[in-house]
Amino acid sequence: MSKFSQEIEVSGHLIDSSILTKIFDKIMDLKGEFNVEEIDIGTKKKDHSYARLTITGNNQGHLDEILKTVYREGAVSKVQKEIQLKKSSKDFVMPDNFYSTTNNHTQVFLKGKWISVENMMMDKCIVVKGNKAFCVPVRDVKKGDQIIVGEAGIKITPPERPREGVNVFEFMGSSSSSERPTQHIAKQVADDIYNTKKKGGKIVIVGGPAIVHTGADDSVSELIRSGYIDGVLAGNALAVHDIEYATLGTSLGMNVKDATLAYHGHRNHMDTINAVFKAGSIAKMVKSKKLTKGIMYECVKNNVPFVLAGSIRDDGPLPDVITDVAEAQRQYKKVLKDVDMVIMISTMLHSIATGNMLPASVKVIVVDISQPTVTKLMDRGTWQALGIVSDVGAFLPMVAQQIKKRSK
Repeated sequence: MSKFSQEIEVSGHLIDSSILTKIFDKIMDLKGEFNVEEIDIGTKKKDHSYARLTITGNNQGHLDEILKTVYREGAVSKVQKEIQLKKSSKDFVMPDNFYSTTNNHTQVFLKGKWISVENMMMDKCIVVKGNKAFCVPVRDVKKGDQIIVGEAGIKITPPERPREGVNVFEFMGSSSSSERPTQHIAKQVADDIYNTKKKGGKIVIVGGPAIVHTGADDSVSELIRSGYIDGVLAGNALAVHDIEYATLGTSLGMNVKDATLAYHGHRNHMDTINAVFKAGSIAKMVKSKKLTKGIMYECVKNNVPFVLAGSIRDDGPLPDVITDVAEAQRQYKKVLKDVDMVIMISTMLHSIATGNMLPASVKVIVVDISQPTVTKLMDRGTWQALGIVSDVGAFLPMVAQQIKKRSK
């Protein structure tokens, strides 16, 4: 074996999940060489495959660059090394060459055995405490934390192709298009929501104000009321427009039912904010029966947690809005704990933020009228997302109707 060569191995569903192909491509893209020393292909759907390769670079730096890339695709060194740790010099500061995480299931080689990293998210660091490893955002790093540096001793397991039969994620192939049959996709999405809840799964909605503008508010409210939604993540706008619609029948002063401008409708947005402040909070507005329907109402009545993250553009904002973005992120993460499916509806920034907090095993559905919004989310690394380019006002009622049929 050349001086600048190293053996790697990889196992899993290498062929149908394209893991081996990606590794080959990465090596060739970086002008390296490889030789397959051993390969064992599984003969049944649930069988894992195994491959052992020798990778050769032009020099040690070139080889290290190749190895760093293929490790991110699920490969590990044949001769395993322990992780390397360095202490944080101060709060919020990571050591140079810290390991930057992906959203894939990750294990680290610690004290002679593989342990799983908890709280997996992309673009974070890994802190080791005792015999455990945690994915940690930079704002939660404390002075003296033992943080993993380099790529040694880290194993990533990429997501596998779904194997639970034909479902919407197989049907769509994790891509987005406005040309697929919307009714068929709505039925597939409804089936997956229904089946996720039937298995005891957790579903969270990330929503923007277009839910209200387009007339889908009632459908989302029904999903919450029927027990299909376990959390709502949004900003100030969704809550304000939802409450405006519930109390005044308008959204930004427009009548939602017929899209006509309401008399003095320009005041409705600010009147709504004022009404919530008068009550003291959204929950108090429900308790006083000033708010009797809508998304926020159903969340309060059904004990479904919601988090409203603030923005510099907010009017008000409502008393329930968290204006400290770091705290809002922490509260989002609490609601997302152990989530199985996230439905992102017409909110690019909140969707991207949420996508960055999710492990790759979580199913993600993105519904937006704008193709670039759907594509942008997937380009940010949330590749497991299913993109549906459609008017949410038409699509969500179809989904709610199909779920109602399944529930009978």
